[in-house]
Amino acid sequence: MSYKIIVFVKQVPDTKNVTGEAMKPDGTINRAALPAIFNPEDLNALESALQLKDRFGARVIAATMGLPKAADILRVALCMGADEAVLLTDRILGGADTLATSYALSCCAKKIGDFDLILCGRQAIDGDTAQVGPQIAEKLKIPQISYVQEVISLADGKIRAKRAIEGGYEILEAPMPVLLTVIDANEPRPQNAMRIMKYKKAKTLSEFKAANAGENAAAEFQTEIADRGLAIREWSAADVEADPKRCGKAGSPTNVKQIMSVVLTAGDFKKIEPTEAGVSDLVRELIEDHTLG
Repeated sequence: MSYKIIVFVKQVPDTKNVTGEAMKPDGTINRAALPAIFNPEDLNALESALQLKDRFGARVIAATMGLPKAADILRVALCMGADEAVLLTDRILGGADTLATSYALSCCAKKIGDFDLILCGRQAIDGDTAQVGPQIAEKLKIPQISYVQEVISLADGKIRAKRAIEGGYEILEAPMPVLLTVIDANEPRPQNAMRIMKYKKAKTLSEFKAANAGENAAAEFQTEIADRGLAIREWSAADVEADPKRCGKAGSPTNVKQIMSVVLTAGDFKKIEPTEAGVSDLVRELIEDHTLG
């Protein structure tokens, strides 16, 4: 049996460069002004999907919501081994919190349809909420397994997976379709050289039109890109039948009031000699200031 797997991925700003100055007045990140990277744990989710493809047979669809330049990470996904790519992009999707993001992505999943598995990274480094995956599952009314380390088996319409918990792990079983959030428990494979040669030419229709202006751009896109299996599908909120009132800023109850850059500075320190007397003095001081005892 061949499975259909959706992997939701995200292009994120390099958080090493996110400071108070990198924020817009409305409390959202000025993504256009920052270097963009493939969210690390989404690479782990993609690797998990590709491993399932290798083991059980599957069609892997990488999908993202973001600015048009988010097509860059979809090309990476195709070069790693994904079979299809979908870009959900629309001005009304901008400024979304986790609630609005998960709603839009759930609409995208419904548009793709007939999926057996949805994989997401545990969380994105630009928000660190770990909320979007579980919220997608809730909106789709499907079971979820979070913090997945490894998929043990797929059989008889069920999945068995190993998930991390504090101090150990547990094995869970769930019926499909099911959503998994994946932690950094695998090593994402490099992009395949042969696939790079092919999918470096993959484009959305908008990208193609920007580079090939003219009345016949759409027809040329079909011939040069789509018919060769190089089209990245590009959908708007309307294409996935998303309610505009539940998208973007309009559908986001979360408001960021203030962003500050915190700079850690060194404080006073005391060197402890690695001797019995030095350790005894340290223990006595810790007892006297009630850190111990």
